[in-house]
Amino acid sequence: MNINHKAPATGSREPASGIIQSSTRNSQHISKPWYPLWSGILAVLLGLGPVISSAEPPEGRGPGMNKPLGWAKGRILVMPRAGLPEKELAKVLGEHGGKGRKIGQSDLYIVDLPGNASEKAVAARLAHHPALKFAEIDQEVEPALIPNDPYYGSAWHLPKIGAPSAWDSSLGSGVTIAILDSGVDPNHPDLSPQLVPGWNFYENNSNTSDVYGHGTKVAGSAAAMANNAQGVAGVAALAKIMPVRVSGSTGYATWSAISQGLIYAADRGVRVANASFLGLTDSASTRSAAQYMKDKGGLVIVSGGNTGVLQNYAVTTSMVAVAATDANDFRASWSSYGNYISLAAPGAGIWTTTMGGGYGAASGTSFSSPVTAGVVALMMAAKPTLSNTQIESLLFSTAVDLGTAGRDPYYGYGRVDAARAVQAAASAVVAGDTQAPAVSITSPAGGSSVTGLVGVNVAASDNVGVTRVELRVNNTTVAVDTTAPFAFTWDSAGVANGMANLTAYAFDAAGNSKASTTVSVNVANGTTTVARDTTAPQVKIVNPVTGNVSGSNVPISVNASDDSGASGITYALYIDGVLKATGKGSTLGYNWNIRNVAAGAHTVQVVAKDAAGNSASSSVSVTVVK
Repeated sequence: MNINHKAPATGSREPASGIIQSSTRNSQHISKPWYPLWSGILAVLLGLGPVISSAEPPEGRGPGMNKPLGWAKGRILVMPRAGLPEKELAKVLGEHGGKGRKIGQSDLYIVDLPGNASEKAVAARLAHHPALKFAEIDQEVEPALIPNDPYYGSAWHLPKIGAPSAWDSSLGSGVTIAILDSGVDPNHPDLSPQLVPGWNFYENNSNTSDVYGHGTKVAGSAAAMANNAQGVAGVAALAKIMPVRVSGSTGYATWSAISQGLIYAADRGVRVANASFLGLTDSASTRSAAQYMKDKGGLVIVSGGNTGVLQNYAVTTSMVAVAATDANDFRASWSSYGNYISLAAPGAGIWTTTMGGGYGAASGTSFSSPVTAGVVALMMAAKPTLSNTQIESLLFSTAVDLGTAGRDPYYGYGRVDAARAVQAAASAVVAGDTQAPAVSITSPAGGSSVTGLVGVNVAASDNVGVTRVELRVNNTTVAVDTTAPFAFTWDSAGVANGMANLTAYAFDAAGNSKASTTVSVNVANGTTTVARDTTAPQVKIVNPVTGNVSGSNVPISVNASDDSGASGITYALYIDGVLKATGKGSTLGYNWNIRNVAAGAHTVQVVAKDAAGNSASSSVSVTVVK
């Protein structure tokens, strides 16, 4: 396939300062609409172009920035166990003066702390709280680029990964890539036609213009426009770009901003996200947000890092961490390595878009990551019916194995191959999964006595993956957990004293499910006596909140309390006026399958009644995004 391309001028170099020089005027301009991409890289292929090198990074950490890494002052991040009543979470946080802010439709919270609080001390204490899955400081992270790479690049990476062959089958049309970065230049001719609205989480507004330059380079690597007789071609030249600004003018971002960005994109139906920052797999919050997107059918691609040494970053399946290779398929000398690396991709001397409408070469795993994201977009466009897990599996299996046979810490599964990956995706059969998950309740133990808030731990596994676990108490679903490890906080005050039956149900993406063996426990709470009850219960829909929902499933969480005690509360849950579920107790959970629900506005309503017949209701309006 022919894609028009403006080739860079042979022999030009970046200035010694490390600022990429705009080549808008001094690059060779090709205006003929039929001019093929291959002509733009012919000099390189014939050995006439500049040498591509994996230049050593400057002294210091990663991209050589002198600014020490810190954390956001006055806030931390937490995730409660599924089913923890909102009022109980408020109590837990209130002990430290904290107030939680829920992030989108997820179960992740940003906690604002008083000015005299120590973020590290509070996070350390809450990390051990039995009602929380985790708590962590809101760490700063830096962009994964080599800003003073002195080598001039061209589009060598496109034929290296077989992009021209892949373009015969797919250009990424119909797929949106979220670029979580410093923003994107909205006026760049190779990017502006591709942009869709995003959000600025650094300043909490809709201005997603680039304030640092990194995001514009990353966006061009993934999806710069093609066939416009100018500039460069991104890997997925017809994919859309959603700019999600998560950093300031220094390029540094925080875990909370990146987590918000991932959840924002997932709630709007985006299936590919790129975040080119160092060490993201080490954040429990970012892993949770990435898994949130994965549970909704997306994939998150992140940088492997530029320290040039072994990194013991957390290994995770929620993100695809990418190392950098050069034109000779060697690991770039500055590319980090470790067991967390999933793949490798070209990242040395990548010719891409720059702020102000220019073009230039850049190096770093910041660019191997969006190159991979572009390949994912090509695969998704080639066969939209493939699941994200099938896309991921084919991406890994078609990679060119480098280094030690099989997955290794330097290249992961190998260097990404767009031609093979797109061909595999296009010809893949959408396999049916008929194997149900395995599930068991590991605590509390059967026959034990419980009071108050009870921790319930569930072990669940599947041949493909567990998408959610529902905890049912006496046949009422009290909570739904979509993120491993599957852990609940059950408010035992929601049932009468005596024996209560706990059962966990695990589900996979294909809808296969299995119930655990029922565990019976003895509830021994105190009693509440009210002479004459005329007060209605307090009821609230905790999730979803008003806004967009996407994917296949939306967990619904309801909390209620009453002066006569929660054990007398009964629920009726309605969606668009149709009764969907009933239950009893202080919490109610329900999984709303929106796969066949029409796009647009829908209303979720719950009616709660106490034992005396007093009733109250709560509702939220959501927009289903397809």
